[in-house]
Order: sequence, then structure tokens, then C-alpha cells
Amino acid sequence: MSRVPSGLWQNLIALQVYGANTNVGKTVFSTLLGAHFVKRAGKRRWSLHYIKPVSTGPATDADDAYVKRHVKGAAVTTLFQFKDPVSPHIAARDAEFIPTDDHLVRRLHAKIKVNANQFAWEKHMGLTIVETAGGVLSPGPSGVPQADIFRPLRLPVILVGDHRLGGIASTISAAESLLLRGYDIAAVVCFDDQGQYHNAEYLKEYFERKNIRAVTLSWIPELEGCTEEEERKAMKRYYEKHSESYEINELSRIVIKQHEDRLYTMDKLAARTRKVIWHPFTQHKHTTNTDDILVFDSAYGDYFQTKHTPASLTGLSKSGRPKDVTDKPIFYPAFDGSASWWTQGLGHGNPTLSLAAAYAAGRYGHVMFAGATHEPAVTLAETLLQGMKNPRLAKCFYTDDGSTAAEVGIKMALRATCKRYEWDGSTENIGILGLKGSYHGDTIGAMDASEPNIFNEKTDWYRGRGYWFDFPTVKMKMGEWVVESPPGMTEQLGGQELFPHLDDVFDFEARGAGTGRRWWLYEKYIRSKLDDLVKRQGLKFGALVMEPILLGAGGMIFVDPLFQRKLVEVVRSYSFSPVDPPTDPLHWTGLPILFDEVFTGLHRLGPFTPSSLLDIHPDISIHAKLLTGGLLPLSVTLASKSIFRAFLSPSKADALLHGHSYTAHPIGCHVANTSLREMETLKRSYAWKDFRRGWDPEAGRSEGQGEGQAWSMKRRQGPSNKTWSMWRRSLVEWLSYHPAVDHVVALGSVLAISLRDSEGSGYSSNAAAGLRDALLTDRSKTAVNVHARVLGNVIYFMASLTTSPKDLNAVSEALKQKLDLVSGVETAVSRKEEYEEEFEQFRWMADEEVEDEPVRTP
Repeated sequence: MSRVPSGLWQNLIALQVYGANTNVGKTVFSTLLGAHFVKRAGKRRWSLHYIKPVSTGPATDADDAYVKRHVKGAAVTTLFQFKDPVSPHIAARDAEFIPTDDHLVRRLHAKIKVNANQFAWEKHMGLTIVETAGGVLSPGPSGVPQADIFRPLRLPVILVGDHRLGGIASTISAAESLLLRGYDIAAVVCFDDQGQYHNAEYLKEYFERKNIRAVTLSWIPELEGCTEEEERKAMKRYYEKHSESYEINELSRIVIKQHEDRLYTMDKLAARTRKVIWHPFTQHKHTTNTDDILVFDSAYGDYFQTKHTPASLTGLSKSGRPKDVTDKPIFYPAFDGSASWWTQGLGHGNPTLSLAAAYAAGRYGHVMFAGATHEPAVTLAETLLQGMKNPRLAKCFYTDDGSTAAEVGIKMALRATCKRYEWDGSTENIGILGLKGSYHGDTIGAMDASEPNIFNEKTDWYRGRGYWFDFPTVKMKMGEWVVESPPGMTEQLGGQELFPHLDDVFDFEARGAGTGRRWWLYEKYIRSKLDDLVKRQGLKFGALVMEPILLGAGGMIFVDPLFQRKLVEVVRSYSFSPVDPPTDPLHWTGLPILFDEVFTGLHRLGPFTPSSLLDIHPDISIHAKLLTGGLLPLSVTLASKSIFRAFLSPSKADALLHGHSYTAHPIGCHVANTSLREMETLKRSYAWKDFRRGWDPEAGRSEGQGEGQAWSMKRRQGPSNKTWSMWRRSLVEWLSYHPAVDHVVALGSVLAISLRDSEGSGYSSNAAAGLRDALLTDRSKTAVNVHARVLGNVIYFMASLTTSPKDLNAVSEALKQKLDLVSGVETAVSRKEEYEEEFEQFRWMADEEVEDEPVRTP
């Protein structure tokens, strides 16, 4: 995906000319508009640059020479010329060099930027006309439609309509293809065919009803039978006359006005926001500066188009003064490092998802779901239940977001428990069991399922209904994976344990599941807690609710998977009531197990469901965020038959009386089905295979193999293929040695870095804020800005499932550079050498199995 700024400058108007088809007059229009601007009357002097990104056919017939001939003083450029007069994807086949989409867009942006810089120094305005080849969806050299190739720039478009028979349909279709991809259509122009088909008349009325300006242009002279010289003279007279016509003057006013309006909107948007918007998770007492509010113009792929602020312009200036940035770009691309609050899966502005949403909107709009059905909802439910590979799960309940899915899951679990154990949940205090640091949403019931913390302690109705276990955590320190217990709990939960590979942490058999000391310690700890809570205190619980593997909002806390396995096992075998457990192996026992996979599910951590890494089948699971690929809010609560049957009764009052107006909205369900199909394709992609290979224990340490090691394509079966990350292992190891880093976690698309803070960790810590700000506003050596989020002293990064290794490498290098800069310490590489001797001592101690020292697993 191209990392270029969207094309907006103070002193330059860059337009992209698309045609509804080939041979509709794009070059004639470009010449006409250019001729008007270079001799436009007024206070401002205009310069013209015409760019043809891709041209096919003999160079002698190239459009750039035509424009230069008829527009005095015009600068012209063709980026790529292919000799055969056919579609670019065919013409490029015999070329010595076929540009990638990224290369093409970068070269185009570089040319436009040179124009902006030149016009800024000369203190006059510029117009850059970028003329495409063929129609809107004609393929570029790579075979990708042009509208998709050039979308990162999102230049305002002038669409040249088709004046021929059938041209009305092709023009409307072309406009819809552009709008579907997020382009702004500045105007639609069509040449007047002098009464033959009246296309221009119809299109003008049609588009102005859609609030898109439309202009009819004078007919092109009839040139058939003319000599070359006669043609030149005829067109010269045409341009001289019509470049000053009312229609072209009106069009130029439209173009200039839209440019000025866009600049004004971007300039005032933050101030308008401060006036009327109440932001989530924001202490507005601290947002006193308008420039603290990020202004996004658009987003595409992995990047926001972010409005520059004085801070970001300072990062561009060699002198450190924003005013010295002469080309004054309005936007800069910022990598979406939080995956837009963990939702992004398939990239912003994904045309496949946009088309799916448009299709469902056109077919259904929204239809109610109570007592009714539609195909997208049923297909999605079937796909999810099949993908979970959980024989317990049988039913799908739709809600709007993760928090409401949690509410429904808790209602399900409590009803099932109270019914079986004959408890009265309306009069008795029924809590839940969970993990400290958990977070399940902002609605009241979901908040009550977490222990008191900064997210809920100021909420007036919050009660905190339950008990939350301490647990050992997993983290990488100094190049190795560490399982360690909370401070002061080593005796109860075991000492520090070291592992060379993350797969080893999930190798439950090797870790002694069922027989090992730690397994036994976990059982003793959990049972003793339950005995105290249930038998001695007389408390009642209705469910075990937890996020599998990674607690997101709690600070990206990696739970020891062995502990979660043992916790589920104990809860399912524990007697919370004298009632005999069911004999059906698919029915819940002890308490219903609810997995909150809103954040961790649907490939965020690698597999379709993180429960597969734990080898656990929950009775209820909830899913959202990645469900629609990051496009729309939608969530599901999946439940077992035994949970479902708890609501069966002759009385309607016993039903699950929960529902939302937009339950199972067809647009979201259809987009989700499309997203899941795309994810299935990604699972088999070369990129994901490379990500997995980079973390294969047998592939050698890091990308650069250890000295003297032989590189091997051999893949171990079983546990070695369980865990992997999109982030390079060498990066994660480098971070783990850094003096400013306490520990690091990487799994799937998630990278979380816990920074050292002398004042303590937690959500209220500001330790990571400086690094976050530097990544956003200071241009790194890799020329990438990164928008990241922090959770106290933890800064985390999240790729989308489609992020390329190239983009991840750029973000990684920026992270390393800014971490060194902000922390003001020596590089992590030197520190790694410092600890070499200590590592050897650890290995010696592991052989001796020294008590209370780290035990290294082979």
C-alpha cells in the first residue's frame, strides 16, 4: 500500500481526470482546462503541469506532446510510456520494467510535490492535471483498476462523460465506482453532441440532483478527413475560443471554490470539534489546544490522511521551524498503529468491503430481525459456528458491539446457572469469576464483570459483582519468554520460568499439564480460593468470564495459557451446588465458561479463535471488532444448546428479552461474510506463511540466521506451528533488551511494549506518552509517521491482517529510532552484549535447577 500524502496543498490544485470510457475526450478537456488557467485573468498567476501517469502507443502520439503544443508554457510529463496501443496491463507485458502500483503512485506524488514546491517559491498558484488512461476501472500496468491504484492520493476528480450511445449508463456507472472508493467528484463534464443523443443534457440534470456539479462543453470540431496541419489549426481555434467560454469559466470557479472550501474545512474542523464533540476516553480538561485534536481527511489501507499541525511540520523542517516547510502539505500519512481501536482487519477504504456494503444496502437497507430472517445473517451464523470448531456452540445471537455482546453472554450464563441450581438471581447476589485486569465493555452489566479499576471506579452504578483471580503472566525479557507470578505470589503460583520460544509456552504436555509442579500449584491455588469464596463465605457465582490469552484494555497482559487451562478445568469440575452435573459431555458443568474474544478473536492473535491455542471449548463466546473487517459495528454471542435450553419455557417472560433496533443488520452481516472469506484467503497467502516461518523455532533465531546455522525450509509439525507474529522476531528481541523497556509481548498482529516507569505502571501512567507523540509528529529516517495508542506505561501496535512486511518494517525502524531518542539511552544492541555473560550463568543455573531461580525450559 502506497504511503503518500493525500493531494492537497495551499498553492496547488491537483486534479485527476477520469473518463467514463476511452475516447470520450479526456485529453481535449485537459487541454481546454489547462489553456484556460494559464491565461486566466485575475490577481493570481497560474502555471500548468500536465501529467500522464501511464500512456500506451507510439511516443509520437503521446498526449503530453499534444497538450504542450496547444497550451503555451505548459509543463508536461509522462511517467510510463508503453509502445503498444492497448490496455496498460497488456502493453506492459513486453516491457523491460513493469512498475508496481506503489512505485507508480510514489512517482506521481513526487512529481506533484515538486510542482507544489516550485509554485510556493515562485509565489503563484499551480494547476496539475493528472489524466488517466481509458475508463475509471481500466487496469493499470499491474492489472489493478486505476481507481484503486491512485486511491491513496485521493485527488479531486473531474469525470469526462461519454457523449455516445450508451454513454449515459457508462458515465453514471463510472461516477458510482468513484464514489464507492471515496473519491470526491469536483464536476462531471460532457461534450455537447449537438442534439444527437442529448447525453450532456440528461447527465447535467441527473448529477445536479446528486449534488454533483455538471458542465456541458462545446462540441469538438469534426476532424475526419483533415490533414495533420488542418487538424492543428482547427483545434487551435477551438482552444482559443472555448478556453474563455462561460462554461469553462464556470468550471474553473467550481474547481477553485471546492479547493478553497476544502482548505477552510480542514482548517476549522478541529475548532468545530472542540465546540460540539464529547470524545470517548478523553479528559477534556487537558485538551486546551485545538492542535491536540487529530483531523483525519480520509484513510486508506493502513494509513490515515492526517492534517498537519505545527508539531508535525516541525518534524518535516530541517531548521525545526514549521514556516520553513515551503510546499506546505496539508496532510501526512500516519500508520494506523492501533488498528483504529482494534477494529481494522482488511484495511481502510477496502473496495471489496465497500462494494459488499453497497450491495446489501441496495438489496435490503435495514430489515427487522425478530421472528424473521435473511440470508446474510444465517450464513454468517453458520460460518462462525463452523469456524470455531467447538462442538458445544450451536446458537448465534446478534448484537451491536462488544459490550452489548458481553451483556447478552452474561445474561445467558446467569440464567442457565440460576435455573440449574435453583437460585433466584433477582434477590440473590450472583457474581462472576474472572481475571484481574479484565475489561468487557462500558455498559453497566459488562462493567460489573470486572474488578474495580480506572475504567469503572467513577461510574455511579458500578458494583463489581464477582471475584477476580491473580495469575502468572507471559512476557519477553532479554530475548527470552518468561512466565512469572505476581509479586509476592511465587510460593502460591511458582517461580520464574524461562522459554526459548513462544511455542514452548503453549506446549502444555511438555510443561507438565496433569502432572507438573506448576499445574499442581495452579490447581491448589484456584481450589483454595473457590473453597474460601463458596464454602466459607457462601458466595454464589454464575459464570467464568475471561479474555483468552491477552487482556486488552487491562494493558495487553499476556496470561499464562497453562493457568487459563487449569482455571477452566477446575471451574468445570468444582461443585458450586449440590445439584448433580449433567452427563452429556457437551453440557456445561460447574459454571458456564464465557470467552470474551471481542479483541483476541478472528485472527487478531493468529488463529480464527484463540481458544484453539488453549485447546478449550467455551460454552459461550462473544465476537466483534474484526467481524466486519473494520467497517461496521456488529457483534455476536455464540452459545451452546444447554445454555439455549435454559430459556425455553411456555412463558414468553422466560425468553431472552434482549434486542436492538439494528439487530443482525443485513449490511453488517453481508460485509462480515465477505470479510471472513477474505481472511480465509489470507490464511493461505505467502505473506502469512512468511510471518509464520519467521517465528518457527526451527528456522533459526530472527530473520538473520545465527552464525554457523544452516537455513532450513523444514517445518516442525504440532506445537511449533501454533504461535507466530506479524512483527519480526528480531524486532521483538531487540525491544526486549532495551534499557527503557520492562518487557514486550508479540502475538499475531499485536505488539505491546511495557516501558519502565519509576512512578509505577497502570493506565494512569504517562511513561509511554512521549514515545507515542514522537512517533506521530517526528518524521523518522524511514519517513513514516505512526499513530499509536497507549495504556498507561504500555504502548501497543496492531497491524491489520493485510499489512505488508514492507510497511511493518518501516514502522519497526521508526519505533526503534524514536525509542532510542525519547529514552535517551544507549542502543539495545550494546545492552544485549552486556548481558551475554549473565545469560550463560542462567543456563548453568538451569542445569543445576537452583531453587527460586529462573528455570529454563529446553
